[in-house]
Amino acid sequence: MSKKNKPDARGFVFSTDPSFRFEEEAAEIQDTLPANQQKLRIRLDTKQRAGKAVTLITGFVGKEEDLEDLGKKLKNFCGTGGSVKDGEAIVQGDQRDKVLQWLLKNGYSGSKKV
Repeated sequence: MSKKNKPDARGFVFSTDPSFRFEEEAAEIQDTLPANQQKLRIRLDTKQRAGKAVTLITGFVGKEEDLEDLGKKLKNFCGTGGSVKDGEAIVQGDQRDKVLQWLLKNGYSGSKKV
């Protein structure tokens, strides 16, 4: 199959405008808020995970590297695996109490959803 009419990474297939240029999206890089100003939410999630429970930490405002660092520290404290995707940290298992304890100990304000 030829690549002639395949869409590119942005979903465009063809443009009739000879002067058409892709406009780069200006992603604003936000500075990371201090720990005491972060309003993080902790919840248990099992959707589309084959029934496995994971703890989601959402609401982080800041750079992706800082969120990855936070996720790494939380996984290390809980002694489990996890990842950071789409602006939220994922810790395997029902670790809501441990995550809340760690966040409060380190100056974050967290709220737990059941």
